[in-house]
Amino acid sequence: MDVSIGGWAAIAVVVVLGAAIQGGIGFGMNVVAVPVLALIVPEALPVAAIVFGIPISIVMVRHERASVDRSGLTRLIVGRIPGSVLGAWIVTVVSVAGLQVLVGGMVLAFAVATALAPPIPVVRSTQLTAGAVSGVTGTAVGIGGPPVALLYQHQAGPVVRATLAATFLVGTMLSLTALLVSGSVGRDGLLVGLACAPLVVVGTHLGRRLHDLLDRGWLRPAVIGFSVVSALLVLAEAVR
Repeated sequence: MDVSIGGWAAIAVVVVLGAAIQGGIGFGMNVVAVPVLALIVPEALPVAAIVFGIPISIVMVRHERASVDRSGLTRLIVGRIPGSVLGAWIVTVVSVAGLQVLVGGMVLAFAVATALAPPIPVVRSTQLTAGAVSGVTGTAVGIGGPPVALLYQHQAGPVVRATLAATFLVGTMLSLTALLVSGSVGRDGLLVGLACAPLVVVGTHLGRRLHDLLDRGWLRPAVIGFSVVSALLVLAEAVR
């Protein structure tokens, strides 16, 4: 990798900012960090984003573990297994721009639909579907939060954050394994991910300060709004 000091500084800033957002609403770190990484070290994606997603998931699960939707978590993970396999296959056959259009379009459509339509019931079928979609998008481009976050948007704040974090923790392991099997894990991605891990922990603790505000009725607007922003950023990167 040939990255300048300024490039590393930019990566550090977006990783801390993204981790703070995820620490507050339950997802969002990779939405902020991935577009910048794609500009500075595209060869590190999606592995770097998956690797530095592990420490934030551990910290968040540990903090609100009592609020995890355990039965829902099982279904989300079951759905994520085939989704991760499909995502790993897509990485090997689809261009980066194609992946970005696919993911951005899916997230944007899902966000708009959930904002305008009645609440999606959190049941077995929707949990399996959200897990599968999250597996595809998380493995292919490192952004797997919006499908699950949008499904759980009407739940209590601690339930949303804890269930997302637990899903990410297991899901990132599945995604990394799928990429390893497909031969898509490179040294650059691992090094960037490990280098960013301490910054992720710092950002997570900063985001925790937002819990009280978000849990007073602002969590759902934040989830929908940030999902739309994430989709637009990914689509903009695809046509850049």
